[in-house]
Amino acid sequence: MSLDNNKTLNIHDLIKLLPHRYPFLMIDKVLDYEEDSLHAVKNVTVNEPCFMGHFPENAVMPGVLIIEALAQAGAILAYLKTKSSPSDNIFFLAGIDNAKFKQIVLPGDQLHLQVAITGNKGNFWKIHGDATVDGKVVCSVDILSAMRKTTQ
Repeated sequence: MSLDNNKTLNIHDLIKLLPHRYPFLMIDKVLDYEEDSLHAVKNVTVNEPCFMGHFPENAVMPGVLIIEALAQAGAILAYLKTKSSPSDNIFFLAGIDNAKFKQIVLPGDQLHLQVAITGNKGNFWKIHGDATVDGKVVCSVDILSAMRKTTQ
């Protein structure tokens, strides 16, 4: 994986760190990360498969997909922290608490995903996530993720 001095990860790096693929890969780039926090982006386009049914005449990104994007950003952070990959472990969504949606996300928006590890005990990880568009919070959530060994 090619990491530069700014600690960015491009799509090729992300494909090595996440088991997700089209149409469920929800992260386009990591802009920066530290030991316990990460900043990623998701470019929301009208070509997203979800907009065919949500809603055809008034496209709105489903809240559950915003949470999924935050969960994937949290998984990237956990992979970086544990120095592992999907060939070693997979992070599963185990719980969602305190989810709040403040405004809608539309095609053309750039979703900024800020996640931070707030706790870790054994194979369970607590992550807080905030998604913003144009500096305004659109979603905040506390995520519980479970790490499991990959079965080959």
